[in-house]
Amino acid sequence: MYFAALLARTEDGWEASDTELDDVETLSDLADLAREASPDEDTVLVLIEQEDAWFGVVRVDGEEDPRIYVSDAAAAARSSYGEILLTDELLGRDPDDGDDLDALDLDGTEDGESDDEEADDGDGAAGSADAVPHGPVGDAAVLDDLGVSEKELRSMTTDAVTEIAESLGASETLETVR
Repeated sequence: MYFAALLARTEDGWEASDTELDDVETLSDLADLAREASPDEDTVLVLIEQEDAWFGVVRVDGEEDPRIYVSDAAAAARSSYGEILLTDELLGRDPDDGDDLDALDLDGTEDGESDDEEADDGDGAAGSADAVPHGPVGDAAVLDDLGVSEKELRSMTTDAVTEIAESLGASETLETVR
């Protein structure tokens, strides 16, 4: 089960709205959804939480590129909503890496990789180019100027969305959509 909300900063404080991510397929779609919540190009935060497994913060400031923080990339990768946030750029991947067919041998391994090495990985995924790191990824300073330090953000685990809203002074606003 997940919870997603938009918090838009306005002249009058934070405004919250519940959001469904069913029609969101890409980070660009999510950024557009956030921009629609603030016609004045104010800061909009998309807060996503999947039970106690992971949480994500996407910050959209006007037309700037979204800034993203995900608390546990490996857990988020198992979620369709997490996959939206885990872009190649966020994970430090070259989006063209997976398309190099010349690097493949006929036995299905990459050049220089033996079948024995893959077996030694245990789960077989840890050494692959598609491996997602366990732990946080992204811009941990995404909320610094709003009063949530990088250290605080990294230490949040359960009910992080509520903790973030409390730090922003928007907990009552967020509770109206929870």
